[in-house]
Parts: sequence; C-alpha cells; structure tokens
Amino acid sequence: MDGTIKKRIVMSRKEIVEQIISTGVIAVIRMKDVRRLSKIIEAIQLGGVKSIEITMTVPKAVDIIGEMIRSVPSDVFIGAGTVTEKNNALEVIKAGAKFVVGPVLNLDIIAACRDNDVACMPGCFSPTEILHGWNAGADIIKVFPATSLGPKYFKDIAGPFPQIRLMPTGGVTIENVGDWVSAGAVAVGVGSDLLDKKAIEEEHYELLTERAQRLMKNFQDARKKLK
Repeated sequence: MDGTIKKRIVMSRKEIVEQIISTGVIAVIRMKDVRRLSKIIEAIQLGGVKSIEITMTVPKAVDIIGEMIRSVPSDVFIGAGTVTEKNNALEVIKAGAKFVVGPVLNLDIIAACRDNDVACMPGCFSPTEILHGWNAGADIIKVFPATSLGPKYFKDIAGPFPQIRLMPTGGVTIENVGDWVSAGAVAVGVGSDLLDKKAIEEEHYELLTERAQRLMKNFQDARKKLK
C-alpha cells in the first residue's frame, strides 16, 4: 500500500490539530469487547471529550474506526492509536481517521500523515527523539510512557524546546491532569482513569459522562491559570 489517499475529511490537518488542542483531551480506547463502544463514545462526548483514539489493539480496529466515523457527530474526532507501521497508518487514513497516534517514532508514518493532510502524534521518550519527531513534521509529540517521567519532565523539555507541542499519555488522571497542563502539555491522552472498567461492565454510562466532565473541567481550569 503506497501513495496519497483521497481524503474524506473536510477539515485540514492544521484545523484538526487546533481543535484537538482547543478541547485538550484525547480518550484512549483500548478494549477487546467492542459491543459497548458506541455507548462509551456517546457518554464521554456528552461530557465534553470530543477526540477519540481507537487503538490498533482493538479487534478489527480499522473497520471500527470507519464505522464510528460514520456514526458520531461532526464535532467528534475519531483517530487511530498504537500505529507502528506505515501500512497501518495508510489503512486507518483510508478509513477516515482524523489523527494518527503511535507509541514510537516512525518517520514513514509522519510522512504518510503529512502527504494525506492528517494529524500525526508519534510517541517519543528522550529529548533527541522529541526533537527529531518535531523536525520531521509531527503535529504534537506524544511523550510515552509519561508515567515514567512525570510533569517535571515537561517543564525541563520546555526550556530548550518551547516551540514543541507535548502531550502525555500514560499516568494521566482526572485528579493530576492540571499538573500536566501547568507543566506545559497542550493536550493529554487518558485511558483507564476516564473509561472506568466497572462502570462500563455495569453499563452505568452516566458515570463515564460525569468523569469526562470532571476531567474537562480540571483541564480547562488549569489552562485558565496559565493566562
């Protein structure tokens, strides 16, 4: 699989990135049983979370991404996560993914996203990787695993690299999201702390909405303090 794919999206890569940064939170969905996926997405978007990352570890992820894109409101962005190969990136782009997130730095994926005007967020860990990914054209650098580094790392990186947009994934919670924002994160990726496993199993989707609301409030409150 190669070449430029005919785009289905209306918004440009730049506009998508601006919207992701504006709302600030990406919900990372990594699950085996997808029967409740539509209900989960509906619940968290009611709570204000508009960017949804469906990882490639989800069974039939490419098909599901395409299906969700056709069913969600126009202001909800569906993207793909855990994308490690260029071919996978091209598949999810063809399915309509509005952004592509990876756990590692793959320059071919960045190039494929830029060729198709899709937002790209590669996973980086060290300062060298972060700068390399940014210079290659990444829109946001996903710092992963952020659990191992903590918010102070973001402050340290912002010193020499104030121009680089950073997003932590791993270890971000409803309670500590403000610490990441204060340290310089332009957005955050949140999985298990938002998508409460027990609430999903018991189909208490209103609890997901409430958690999303709290997460969004804490994120936006922290951002306001920076102004």
